[in-house]
Amino acid sequence: MSAATKADTVFFSAKGQVVIPRRLCKEFAIEEGTLAYVQSTSEGILIKPATRFIRSLRGSLKGKGVMKAMMEERKREREHTEAEFHYAR
Repeated sequence: MSAATKADTVFFSAKGQVVIPRRLCKEFAIEEGTLAYVQSTSEGILIKPATRFIRSLRGSLKGKGVMKAMMEERKREREHTEAEFHYAR
C-alpha cells in the first residue's frame, strides 16, 4: 500500500463475506455479481475485480467474429474456476 492510498476498515461476516466500501465499488465498477479473483500474497489477501479488463474490450472486436470465441473461452474459464471453488469447500 502506497502512502497516497487511503485505507478503509471492513469487517468479515460469519460467512467470510466483506462489504467493499462504496468509493472503491465506484472506482473499480463493482456491481452485484461482479467476478473477482482472490489470492494470498505476502502482504495479505488480494481481491481483484475482473471488470476493468472486460469493459475495456467492449466494442473493440465488433464485426471480427472473435467475440463469440472469446465469450466461449470466458465461459470455460468461469466454469473451471467455479468447479475449483466448489471442490475446495
